[in-house]
Amino acid sequence: MMNFFAPHLPLLDLIFVGTGYALSQAIVFRAGTFSVATSGFAAVGAYAAAILTVKHGFHPAAGVAVGTLLGLLCGLLLSVPLARLRGVYQAIASLAFVEIVVAFILFFEELTGGPLGFHNIPRAATTWTLFLAMLATMALLILLGKGGIGRAFDAIRQDPPVAASLGVNPTKYHVLSFALSGAIAGLFGGLDAMRNFSLTAEQFGFAILIGTLSAVVLGGRRSVMGPLVGTTILVLLPEIFRPLADYRQAIYGLLLVVVMAFLPFGVYDTIIMKLHNRRLARAGMLLPPKAAS
Repeated sequence: MMNFFAPHLPLLDLIFVGTGYALSQAIVFRAGTFSVATSGFAAVGAYAAAILTVKHGFHPAAGVAVGTLLGLLCGLLLSVPLARLRGVYQAIASLAFVEIVVAFILFFEELTGGPLGFHNIPRAATTWTLFLAMLATMALLILLGKGGIGRAFDAIRQDPPVAASLGVNPTKYHVLSFALSGAIAGLFGGLDAMRNFSLTAEQFGFAILIGTLSAVVLGGRRSVMGPLVGTTILVLLPEIFRPLADYRQAIYGLLLVVVMAFLPFGVYDTIIMKLHNRRLARAGMLLPPKAAS
C-alpha cells in the first residue's frame, strides 16, 4: 500500500496546499466580497516562516504560526480600504496588494533573496501535516458556516441592504472574512514553504491567483467541499492529459467555460443541489420542473 502512495505524495501535497488557498479565497466570496489577495497573504506567510526559521533559528512550527498571524494582520489592514469598495474595485485594490507584496520580495534582496529566491528551507511539513491542516481548516469553516457568522455571510452576499436592515453589519463581517482569509492563506503559505526547500516571488504571482480562482469556480464556493473538489480536478488534469501538455491551458479554459455554462454553482455544489432537489421531489415536497411550469 505504501509503495502505491509514495510516488503520488507530491500530488497529494499540491492538493492539500491548493485546497487551503482555495478555502482562503472562498471565504471572502461567501461574504460577498471580490478579493484576489490570497496569493499575497500566502506570500507573507511563506516568507515570514522561511526567514524566521532559516535566519533566526525559529522552530518551523513557530515560524508557520507567526506567518499565520501576519497573514491575519494583513487581512485586517487590507479590509479597511476594501470594506469601502465593491465589485471590480475590490478586485483591483486586492490585486494591487499582491503586486506590492511581490515587489517587496524582489526589492529587499538581503532579507528575501530577491529574484534569486530564498533557499535552504528545512522540509518540516509532511503530507500528513498538510492533510491535518486542511482538515482542521475545513472543520473550522464548517462550524462557522453553520452558525450565525455563516448566515450573516450568506445574507450579505445575497443582498447587503436587506442584511443591514435585519441588523447585520456588512463592514464588520467583511473585516472578519478578510481576517479569516489572511490567516488561512498565511498558514498554508508557511506550510508550503516548509515543504518546498526554496521560495521565489513568481510562486505567488499571477499563476497561483488564477489557479486559486479556478479551483473555487470549478468546485463551488457555497460549500467547504467545493474548493477541495476543484483543486483535485486541477491538480489531476495535467497528469491525465500529459500527452496534451502543449494544449493544457486551452483545456483549462474550455473546462471552465463548460462548467460555468452547465454547472454554474461549480461541480460539487451543483451536483449536491440537484441531488437535494431530487430527494425533495421524491418526498413530494418539491414539484418537478415540468409540473411547476
